[in-house]
Amino acid sequence: MTMLTPRTPTKLAPPGKGRRERKAAELETRTRLAGEQLTGFSARPGASVLQELGATRSGLTHAEAALRLERHGANVVAHERAPRWWFQLAKAFWNPFIGVLVFLAAVMWWQDPADPGVVILSVMVGISGLLRFWQEFRSGRAADALKKLVTTTCAVQRRAGSGSAPTTFEVPMDQVVPGDVVKLAAGDLIPADLRLISSKDLMVGQAALSGESLPVAKADTRTDDRGQFETTDPVEADNLCLMGTSVTSGTATGVVVATGADTYFGSMAGSLVGERPQTNFDNGVRKVSFLLIRFMLVMVPVVFAINGLTKGDWDEAFLFGIAVAVGLTPEMLPMVVSANLARGAVAMSKRKVVVKRLNAIQNLGAMDVLCTDKTGTLTEDRIVLDRYLDVHGDEDDEVLEYGYLNSHFQTGLKNLMDQAVINRVDEAEEVVVDARFSMVDEIPFDFARRRMSVVLDRNSVVAGLGRPEHVMITKGAVEEVLDLCTHMRDRGRRVELTGRLRAHVTRIAEENNRRGLRVLAVATRMVDTPRDTYSVADEERLTLIGFLAFLDPPKADAARALQALADKGIAVKVVTGDNDLVAARVCADVGLDVGHVVLGTEIDPLDDTALRALAARTTVFAKVNPVQKARIVRALQADGHTVGFLGDGINDAAALRDADVGISVDTAVDIAKESADIILLEKDLTVLEQGVIQGRTTFGNTIKYVKMTASSNFGNVFSVLVASAFIPFQPMLAIMLLVQNLVYDIAQLATPWDRMDEEYLRKPRNWDAKGIGRFMVCIGPISSIFDIAMFVIMWNVFAADSEAHQALFQSGWFIEGLLSQTLIVHMIRTRKIPFIQSRASWPVMVMTVLAVLTGLYLPFSPLAASLGFVPLPAGYFPWLIGVLLAYCTLTQLLKTLYIRKFGTWL
Repeated sequence: MTMLTPRTPTKLAPPGKGRRERKAAELETRTRLAGEQLTGFSARPGASVLQELGATRSGLTHAEAALRLERHGANVVAHERAPRWWFQLAKAFWNPFIGVLVFLAAVMWWQDPADPGVVILSVMVGISGLLRFWQEFRSGRAADALKKLVTTTCAVQRRAGSGSAPTTFEVPMDQVVPGDVVKLAAGDLIPADLRLISSKDLMVGQAALSGESLPVAKADTRTDDRGQFETTDPVEADNLCLMGTSVTSGTATGVVVATGADTYFGSMAGSLVGERPQTNFDNGVRKVSFLLIRFMLVMVPVVFAINGLTKGDWDEAFLFGIAVAVGLTPEMLPMVVSANLARGAVAMSKRKVVVKRLNAIQNLGAMDVLCTDKTGTLTEDRIVLDRYLDVHGDEDDEVLEYGYLNSHFQTGLKNLMDQAVINRVDEAEEVVVDARFSMVDEIPFDFARRRMSVVLDRNSVVAGLGRPEHVMITKGAVEEVLDLCTHMRDRGRRVELTGRLRAHVTRIAEENNRRGLRVLAVATRMVDTPRDTYSVADEERLTLIGFLAFLDPPKADAARALQALADKGIAVKVVTGDNDLVAARVCADVGLDVGHVVLGTEIDPLDDTALRALAARTTVFAKVNPVQKARIVRALQADGHTVGFLGDGINDAAALRDADVGISVDTAVDIAKESADIILLEKDLTVLEQGVIQGRTTFGNTIKYVKMTASSNFGNVFSVLVASAFIPFQPMLAIMLLVQNLVYDIAQLATPWDRMDEEYLRKPRNWDAKGIGRFMVCIGPISSIFDIAMFVIMWNVFAADSEAHQALFQSGWFIEGLLSQTLIVHMIRTRKIPFIQSRASWPVMVMTVLAVLTGLYLPFSPLAASLGFVPLPAGYFPWLIGVLLAYCTLTQLLKTLYIRKFGTWL
């Protein structure tokens, strides 16, 4: 029995492929295998399916169900689990910069366990790693709070024993097993993949799987069901119901053919858990990190060699080289990045955006292409009556009135289109149902006829006859209703529906279909012989009145939100599983340049290179499946774009995972929320726009730290090289360099709370290792000019020109070096004139002032002697002010030239 044997693992992708390609191949293979098995069940008779499953229409016994649950496992799909706290803690310290500091601390401790530098380095490592851990752990806890612990049940028919009568039980969904007989009614979630045994008037919402906004009709299946023609897509099979979908109307009974990982849904989810692919942010941080490490590996040996050769003390030169290595290491980068991202997450949470993965915030700011579903994002995710037209396509209130009467008086469950007609009339108060009409009978909707009729009494007596007047109103699919019509209403006159006129009204309906509207026909007939009951046979000789056209309307603010995203350099591409005509209509209504709509079937034959070219020039993709959505995302990424994907269905999960930033909503299916990096509490592009701004602010503050630290450290090392070559003693003690770095790094903790200039937020930003290297080389040496100027002043003005006075020289350079590093914060944080055209936030101002005061105080503090400082004379400070003012002036001048040359600053 096929379904009673656990599935054998399949080799899914050649080992030579890259990880992302293997994952994509695995997803494609799993979904194909699951689809083939399901469509096989669809094509065969229901009795044959039950026999293969070892099941009966009465359901399994409790003992059989328990045995199968043990064999197949719980009916759950694979999902992500948050890592343990200790793993997160270890990961927070797993960073190349922290690795460098730990190595340097170990070398210093090995040489001298009492060296205070070991303590300073340990403090740096501890602050960086622990703060990063706390921010990410707290963010993860907040994301976990979104997951509601809800137990969902379904109605399953089981028996106490082999001879017992079947009883319907409410069973937790995770305990459903293959062979179970499940009862379905309106509002039920489909608990597993089902082959329908019997069904009537069943409508299933499949948007989560297919992207189709309207519910899909399933076949009225009977006990003698012989199966249907085999289809290649289980979503399209009208006698299958798949896990992840839901019943909107009707009733059904189905037998479970697959559970958990074996379901069509589970085949997708199983390929999506595990380590996520490297995003744009991850790659950017890695490139910048190794750029700075390579620079350090070149400079430190040079400093060590020059000091050893010129001073002759190789032990001291070694310690000094370690201190320089620490000075060159932006050890607070992981912490500053994490603090920036965590602060961004808090700010975004106030704007109804929950960040699950901190790195996604920067990716959101760097995003230059947003791929989004249509339903609920560009549209309101509800059906409205868009127009009511006569046979010539002109608006006609009579059509609305008859459509309303049909929807109002039917006694069955009103579908979305019936409710849309009623809402349209209720809002406009254009039709009043009063004593003019009363219900006589109805002919209910069924999926074979695709129409329904009501018969109403006009409650008036035909003059002289003394009998009631009955009118039949029929509403349904255009083709089926037209087949019953012999006449049509033409501007108040009843005329025969000739072949030419039939072609004319058919063309009117088709034109509205091409506009992306769902069209129903409305027809009437005055009953010749009124009676109490009517049947399908009475639906004849109808008169066509006109058409009702429905649409999932665009959101009122969608066009403005799209324009706002475009103004910020973000191209929006619509990637939907819905109909191409509907997608084109909605996209045109919200101002997108639709162009040629590409169908999923056009994507499959293309190789990756051809798809890259197609994706670059296409705005709307329609009727695409999960694998095709993920391919589109990867094609755009291969073209150099940072791609965001907004979706909420099972069919979006693969693309959400592959995107640089996956965006979902809190009403999405679980697998979509797990695959996403960011969750919107409102499915609204306006909310997303605010998140983009916050992402760019977060990245801007991160890049500030990198450029500030890289350029100032480069300048300091350049100064050390010059001083080491010409001064007979160490220009600064190793412990002084470590203290200077510690004070500076602590001051940088305020960087995440800085503001960004408005101009910076107008376009996407990304990591540029080459640009950072260029910035470091161009801007860093400016500080060296004034460091050397201070060397000359200390040497000539204050006679600190021998080893006996080296403490004075070192103290003077310590203060100037620390203050110039602190000032560079304000010079680099903006392309404008600091303090005048752009001012830092108050936390940055406070921290930089504290750093300056600390630097000025240390040579006079009780710690001065232990650190090697001596007090500086009063005459030193006017020289210091002059050097710093000259430094700021030259930096601002060269900043202007740099921007003119390269067109960028941060």
